[in-house]
Amino acid sequence: MTNCWIIYNGSLISEKFVDQANLMAEAVKKYDVEPIVLKNCDVLMDLQTELVNRPDFVIFLDKDILLGQFLKQQGIPVFNDPDIIEICDNKAKQYLKLSQGNIPIPKTIIAPKVYRNFSITQTGYFEKVIEQLKLPMIIKEAHGSFGMKVYLIETEQQFYEKVKELSGVDFVFQEFIASSTGRDIRVNIVGDEVVAAMYRHSETDFRANITNGGKAERIELTEEQIKIAKQAALVLGAEYAGVDLLFGENEQPIVCEVNAAAHIRNIYNVTGVNVGEKLTQYILRKLAL
Repeated sequence: MTNCWIIYNGSLISEKFVDQANLMAEAVKKYDVEPIVLKNCDVLMDLQTELVNRPDFVIFLDKDILLGQFLKQQGIPVFNDPDIIEICDNKAKQYLKLSQGNIPIPKTIIAPKVYRNFSITQTGYFEKVIEQLKLPMIIKEAHGSFGMKVYLIETEQQFYEKVKELSGVDFVFQEFIASSTGRDIRVNIVGDEVVAAMYRHSETDFRANITNGGKAERIELTEEQIKIAKQAALVLGAEYAGVDLLFGENEQPIVCEVNAAAHIRNIYNVTGVNVGEKLTQYILRKLAL
């Protein structure tokens, strides 16, 4: 019988991470695949010993890139490929790749590397950033999920306080898309197919994430929204992706970011689509299992 590992992070105690893994397990069972749900710390990365009881494939719901690389090195198919998860998990790297592929994103400036407890405040660099992007703007840490570590900067005082706080951290400066305040679209893509989408909105936050109090409903995507979402996933090489789209001034789609380990519970609750089923179908076709 075909079997797979479903891996999530063992250090994250929130129930939603276990729920994500269990929802994925329910999906694979429908296709006669035996799921084994594991924490990342359940797998010993012993470089001197080959894994025993190897799975036919792994659905990787974590950002433990080293573990993903270890499994890939063992010859086990991993979805998404850990190289893709690493690019998507670092938003600075992700925006570099998206811009290379001519994907519409907010105007973005990647902050230079500054070592912890050091500063470039006296160089004139930050004044150039403010002149280029204007205020308000977004400052976004390279690593963060669920809308966390994303900051709306409205004054110069806030700007300089935040860049000082982020000394030693990778981050980007971005244009604030005012026309999309408190609203966005999450598009789930598997392979080259849009399998589910939801409109998210918040009355209390500039971010629309459900984790931050936003609400969601089904949405019928326009052809342009479908095209841009699919292109974004393709440029990054993500076989399974949650693409977040913003609304430009004329409602044109702008890619906010692409998630390579997107959660599927909320979109299941809103649309009734278990994205895990679509992912399982795709994997079984690709591996001819």
